[in-house]
Amino acid sequence: MKKSTFPKNPVLLVDDEETWLRSFSLALKSAGIDNILCCNDSREVAAILETTDVEVIAADLSMPNVSGEDLIQLVSASHPEIPILVITGMSQVETAVQCLKLGAFDFFVKTYDKSSLVSGIRHAIQIRELKRENTSLRSRFLDDKLEHPEAFDQIITDSMNMRSIFKYIEAIADSSKPVLITGESGVGKELVSGAIHKVSGKIGEFVPVNVAGLDDNIFADTLFGHKKGAFTGADKARSGLVVNAAGGTLFLDEIGDLAHASQLKLLRLVQEREYMPIGSDLTRKTDARIIAATNIAPETLNEGQKFRSDLYYRLKAHHVHIPPLRERKEDIPMLVDYFLRNACKDETRRKPEIPANLIGLLAAYDFPGNIRELQFLILDALSCTDGLKLNIERIQQHIGSTSTAQQTGNSEVLGKVAFGSTLPTLKEVCDELVKETMRRTDNNQATSASILGVSRQALNKRLNKIKRKEEE
Repeated sequence: MKKSTFPKNPVLLVDDEETWLRSFSLALKSAGIDNILCCNDSREVAAILETTDVEVIAADLSMPNVSGEDLIQLVSASHPEIPILVITGMSQVETAVQCLKLGAFDFFVKTYDKSSLVSGIRHAIQIRELKRENTSLRSRFLDDKLEHPEAFDQIITDSMNMRSIFKYIEAIADSSKPVLITGESGVGKELVSGAIHKVSGKIGEFVPVNVAGLDDNIFADTLFGHKKGAFTGADKARSGLVVNAAGGTLFLDEIGDLAHASQLKLLRLVQEREYMPIGSDLTRKTDARIIAATNIAPETLNEGQKFRSDLYYRLKAHHVHIPPLRERKEDIPMLVDYFLRNACKDETRRKPEIPANLIGLLAAYDFPGNIRELQFLILDALSCTDGLKLNIERIQQHIGSTSTAQQTGNSEVLGKVAFGSTLPTLKEVCDELVKETMRRTDNNQATSASILGVSRQALNKRLNKIKRKEEE
């Protein structure tokens, strides 16, 4: 499999000393920055920038023909978005400060220790990623469009909140930083993580791992693997799932239950992009994108001593919170139809008719198990269906008599509609029905329209009329 490179666009190194270019390239590659372009003639930089998208430029200050100072002015004028790091000698600090005034991102003194320069380049890459994400977010929210709608095909939704999440995912998909996905059990965190992987265009695999309940040894062996003979029973080497995710995405589900010792190992993987297989003394690098998920609320996860705060904040470089089904009830009709269609297709049977009162029945329920619970209810009801209409008795039993009575209008519980001595007009009855439906669905117009059997536009028109009448 072809290995992915980091960053997406190359880092351009400019110096007339070939020895320095080679040594600095090796230092960058050992730090996981392996998309590098070297140039030993500063006069060629302008031509390179015309044909190549460059992420960062690191240039020596003292070069023949075009000096580092001249290079800053050239790049700043034509490509102001590219950060330039200047490498100076010990006696050139004052000139380097002048370079900062001209637009250089940072400057570093040329020494044998290249760690500070490597850190500076990594920081410049992160700043560029952040700027691209901000620009992308503004563009997407203003245009109200998705560039990769096919990546979200498996997420069935009609919710504007979910659409906003999709736009955010497209904006951060190219980032190398981790993503923390939060949300209650059953909301579809793994589906969302898979969508992030698809939009990113990464050539490697999507590797999901549920780490809940794993002790430290099993966690380390599962992710990092082991050498042959590392422990009793290790009769052969194991590569680990981090290797499987090379060039792709490593999805760690339920990280809120991770042991402290495992959290420390994960911190190293997230922060330094490195790990050590069990029984090995050699550090290995990874280019896998890390996505973590938990059903624990973020504010709770970061409280107390259960979860390391340094790991929490590094995982939360990007944060996606998926709302529960009770906050997006407009998705219920689509989900019901989707689950029914798929189940009937698998069983090669005719899709039964959906009872008129089913959507209202479901809309009044809070769904603590979210979409997973809704799927169970529909499949269970289908298994009890013999006729042409979906049998919803099991759903009514599951949801409870209160919700059933509210939505079905069972006369034994609610009684029939009572009228006073003066009968209301048909218009007044309709207005009260609309207002009651909106109350029961927490003012969700999509769900209310589905219950009333009208279009969303028709419901909105009637609501506006009611509002004007109340304001008179």
